[in-house]
Amino acid sequence: MNRNRFIYFTDLMLLLVFILSFYTGVELHIAGQGVDHESWHIWAIFNTNTSLLFMILGIIHVKSHWAWYKGLRTVGCKGKRKAVLLLSIVFLLAVVSGILLVCFVDGANSSLGLWHYRIGIFVSVLGVLHILKRKRGLYKGVRRHVFGKRGGEK
Repeated sequence: MNRNRFIYFTDLMLLLVFILSFYTGVELHIAGQGVDHESWHIWAIFNTNTSLLFMILGIIHVKSHWAWYKGLRTVGCKGKRKAVLLLSIVFLLAVVSGILLVCFVDGANSSLGLWHYRIGIFVSVLGVLHILKRKRGLYKGVRRHVFGKRGGEK
């Protein structure tokens, strides 16, 4: 698999897992408001697993665009670069708070869990904006690299 196809495949998987991670996080938050601990536990496991996959794909995504990050030293953080850098920082905060939750918190309704939820909402909004800004390129790349179609082919 060539580099471009790998990047587009990773981006496509990242999009799907992003949706799952967001959905399971919201469901986990809702389940935490109820009295059914078993339901909360199931959503916690589902959210943890999808978020771990999201983190792994996110790391691969960042690594495949590492030259962009290295370019920040020479070009600086101007224009659109600020939004992507903010997304990266907030994503890192979500990852760190999620790891802390898994390692050090037992049960629902912790203050760290609520912070993680808020950070997750913020990173989700930034992530949706990031995706929408790149939807044309993502669509073209998926058509070309996943389905093997070029230019005007249908």
